[in-house]
This record gives sequence, structure tokens and C-alpha cells, in this order.
Amino acid sequence: MIAATASRPAVLRPQLAAISIVGSGLVAFAVFLSGFVIAEPAPYEVFMTGLIGLWAVFGLRISRAVAPLLALLILFMVGGTLSLTVMSDLGTGPMYMAVSGFLCLSAVFFAAIIEDRHQRLPLIFNAWLAAAIITALLGILGYFGAIPGASNFTLYDRAKGAFQDPNVFGPFLAAPALYLIHGLLTQPIGRAPLNIAGLLVLALGVFLSFSRAAWALNLFCIVAFVFVMLLKERNGLFRLRILVLALCGTLFIVGALLVALQSEQVAALFLSRSQLVQDYDGGHLGRFDRHRIGFLMSMEKPLGIGPMVFSTMFPEDEHNVLLKSLTSYGWLGFVSYVTLVLWTLSLGFRFLLLNRPWQPYLMIAWVTLIGHVGIGNVIDTDHWRHFYMLVGIVWGCAALEYRSRRRARAGRPAGQ
Repeated sequence: MIAATASRPAVLRPQLAAISIVGSGLVAFAVFLSGFVIAEPAPYEVFMTGLIGLWAVFGLRISRAVAPLLALLILFMVGGTLSLTVMSDLGTGPMYMAVSGFLCLSAVFFAAIIEDRHQRLPLIFNAWLAAAIITALLGILGYFGAIPGASNFTLYDRAKGAFQDPNVFGPFLAAPALYLIHGLLTQPIGRAPLNIAGLLVLALGVFLSFSRAAWALNLFCIVAFVFVMLLKERNGLFRLRILVLALCGTLFIVGALLVALQSEQVAALFLSRSQLVQDYDGGHLGRFDRHRIGFLMSMEKPLGIGPMVFSTMFPEDEHNVLLKSLTSYGWLGFVSYVTLVLWTLSLGFRFLLLNRPWQPYLMIAWVTLIGHVGIGNVIDTDHWRHFYMLVGIVWGCAALEYRSRRRARAGRPAGQ
């Protein structure tokens, strides 16, 4: 799992290359497992824990470029650990923080292995796409009762795929959708039918999740991604292709959704969920009222109140990741989280339009991450596995850029 380098004996290079290939395959399988989280601990946690430990034995390297990510996440976890000290009943608090620690470690892991070999990026995104297609199909078929055990893939008459919550299922599909759109815009026209078919599956899965956050996230990501592609490409004909294909794809997807709305069950739930503000948002102790009270309360609680405590004081959880960082990770966790988000987004923005082998993956991850930061205002994302994967991808691509610049100054090709 260590890349072969010129400093290693030539006799060891074939073995190191083989280890690297096996390690990359295991990473792809781990990413694939991230799409199946019906119960916890999920197979993803179990497999990734072993994989990270195994990789550490074979020489996982944290470079100077990735070290700030590790430092910020350590501070975030220190804040979370301190919040446990104010809890009168620990209950599930330690397990909650253990999961947080694992997810933080996974972000660092993805950043480090991407910096080691940028060729792992297509493996990661292809595995993510495969998981997204399968879990979306499970959600769609489960919603219409077309498979045995259909109820396992729905919740409150909403598709959730192989996830516990429709509000996580829908956002999980955003990055794979952008990956397909990038292929549709840049690959030969002969591959367009496969990309369009995949997009239809993902779009229907997102729609049937009936998650307003997921709808807004995916719409934002598609518009922002096309806009960034238009900024990047200077060729007029290519820009015209982007606009034409984006328009045709949009019309095609809208048409498919209109067909889905012919079902009375789908149409009724859509009309209910499409209201911008629901009763549980604007009512007494609704989502926004809880946000206001929670932020005021957190100003007097520098160590927070501990994980899972907020829902014992109010009807529901925080449903705001900034408030969640204050209540469950204290002021230290809040500052660390905000710094992490701003630093990650600024890193991606600096290198977004550079012509590099990893640029498309950085662009997809960065746009999707911005969308996730946005919906974090109405939902808790601190335990979303793919959120930490996105963070790791952006930092890994930034680390690749720093390394390529060092090599360029030394007269070596950037892609090596």
C-alpha cells in the first residue's frame, strides 16, 4: 500500500506495486460499502477500521499538506471529548464520539491515499457511483413495492435505499450524479446513453426520497457544476455542447419526473413535501425555534451539553450542524469545524480550474461539499460518511497540487 519510489531497492518495487494495487482495490470496496448503512455499525465501519489499521502497518504517510486537516480534526474531537465531562449520564455519548473519531480519521485516510496516488480517484468515484446506482434502485423498487422486503428500503412512505434516513440517502447521490454529468459532457457521444440511464436512476431516487434538503442540494450542485465547467472550458464549441447537453438532460429528467407524478401516491406526497416551511419547521419549538433557543443556550455552555442530549430537552435533534458542533463538541469543536470548512473550501477554490489529471474529481467534490455545507443549516451532517470522504478528496487533491508544484520546480512532470 506504499507507492514504489526511486529510493527503494529495485528488487522490492514489484512487491510494492502489487501491494499498492491490492490496497487500491480494498479502498474501492470500502467506498462501495458506504452506500449500505441500514444498521450500525455498518459494514463500512467494520471494513474501514481494519483497512486503515492495515494501511498504517504498511506505511500510511501523513504529509505536511495533510497535517493541518489532522490537527483540525483532533481539535474537533478534543472538544467532543470535553463535552462528555458535563454529562450526568454518559449513555451512548462515548459511542457517539467513537464514531465521530472514526469518521475524522477516515477523512485523513482518504486525503493521504489520494496524495499517494491520484489514480485512486477514478476508483473511488466509480465505486461511489456503483453504490449510488444500487442503493437508488433499491429505494425506487422499494417505494413501489416491486421487490420482497420493500419496507426495508422506505421510511414514512419515502425512499431511503440502503440507508437509515431519506435525508442521508438523497445527498449521497449528489456526487455520483455530477460524475455522470461530467462524463456526459466530456466523453464520446456513444457513451451518453449509459450516463443518461444512470442519471435517470439517481434523479428518481433523489425525487422519491422526498427530502427537501436533497432536492435543493442536487439542484444546486448541478447548476454550480455546469457553471464551473463553463468557466473552465475556453473553447466556444465545447461551451455550446455543455449548454445543449445540460438543457437536453434537464428536460429529459423533468419529463421522467412528470411521468412519476402520474402516480397518485407520488403526487400527494410531493405536494405535501414541496411546501417550503412545514409545521415542524416554523411551529412552537419547531426546527427554527429550536435553532434560536439552542444557539442562545450554547453561549453559556463553553464545553457544550454532550452528544444526544439536545433531543432530551427538545422534541427533536438540533438539525443544524453548526448548532450540533456547539452542543456536542463545545466552543472548541465549533471553532475547529468552522475553520475546517472554510479552509477546505478555500483550498478547493484555489486549485479548482487548474489543468490537472485530478481536476475533475476535485471539481465534483468541491461543488458537492459546498452544497453539503449549505444544507447543514437545516440538518445534522456530522456523522455522514460521505461528507468526510468529500473533505478527504478535496484535501488529497490540494496535497497533490502542492506536490506537483514541488516536482515542477525540481524539473519533474506534475502527474508523476
